[in-house]
Amino acid sequence: MSDDSQVRIDVVTTADAGELLTVRRAAFVAEAQIFNDPHIPALTQTLDELIVDLESEDVVTLGAWQGHRLIGSIRVGLEGGKATIGRLAVAPDLQGKGIGTQLLFAVLSYLPEDTTEVWVFTGQNSKHNIALYNKAGYEHQFDQVAGDLTYAYLRKVLEAGAIVDDEADDVAIRGEN
Repeated sequence: MSDDSQVRIDVVTTADAGELLTVRRAAFVAEAQIFNDPHIPALTQTLDELIVDLESEDVVTLGAWQGHRLIGSIRVGLEGGKATIGRLAVAPDLQGKGIGTQLLFAVLSYLPEDTTEVWVFTGQNSKHNIALYNKAGYEHQFDQVAGDLTYAYLRKVLEAGAIVDDEADDVAIRGEN
């Protein structure tokens, strides 16, 4: 396996904002097609809004790189002991290769120590996404209607001192403290 095939996961900075916006939009087109709604927030967010989000102290955004190419990302909002995952995105040509799973597990090592639960939401009809989250230990809690969309909310309770899953050890993580 060449070095370019290795996935490196690290914090996304504002310098990567344009590339991040492109990856997210490409990935979320499929979601928009499932729901017949081109106005999904990941598709309508502007570059300026994304930069503000990346600069927020209450948000951690990780990217997955293959060589110099950003191929995936995950965003986590932090509030007290709760983390909320959103906008898990993988470049369409690389979906189904485990990159989303790597991001999902890697993010756990970037959470504050006092994090007790992680929430994730996705479209209720996004069966592939729900299966991914279930496999990673997230359990369905409730559905919520927002406009024309219904979101499924799933939660993973973290045990004290055990917020890093074993699968995260298989991911090349750069920039740890």
